[in-house]
Amino acid sequence: MKTLALLAALISAPALAGQWEIDASHSSIGFSVRHLMVSTVRGHFQKATGTVSIDDDDLTRSIIDVTIDAASIDTREPKRDAHLRSADFFDVAKHPTITFKSKRIEKAGGGKLRAVGDLTLHGVTRQATLLVSTPSPAIKSPWGQMVRGVSATGRINRSDFGLTYNKALEAGGVLIGDEVELQIDAELVSKPQS
Repeated sequence: MKTLALLAALISAPALAGQWEIDASHSSIGFSVRHLMVSTVRGHFQKATGTVSIDDDDLTRSIIDVTIDAASIDTREPKRDAHLRSADFFDVAKHPTITFKSKRIEKAGGGKLRAVGDLTLHGVTRQATLLVSTPSPAIKSPWGQMVRGVSATGRINRSDFGLTYNKALEAGGVLIGDEVELQIDAELVSKPQS
């Protein structure tokens, strides 16, 4: 009888927020932008760190804190990547990181969450919103770690962050679109409690 009572208490007890770290080797932080007004160029950042505090009892109490190495940009074209690192774009010598820190998480319907937070890019901080999937249930990997996954999408205007480099086209329009689509797929690893 005591065992049943203990089990019932454990089941009904509120879960503590779990601390999770981004596993960069199994995650992708990607973006896409229009080029010459006729095609879409995609790229990603190869290096990112961060933590996600997930409260499974109330996901709106979760917290996201991510830092991206701006110099790790990769669009599969070395000359373009070098230009993107320059003062014309990210100016990584002055602004080496991109950060997102959530301020609030809201339910968005359809099993989605809306993460509203401060995005700091090129030394400018603006509010940004990510549409986030409900985190997958935690599973044990073959290497003994507890892992789970989450995905997010968003959209920003690069000009809002001072990224205004462009060229006009003879046929009209511009070389690079202002709107940038974001796509994040993250694998999270349980962070040991200190």
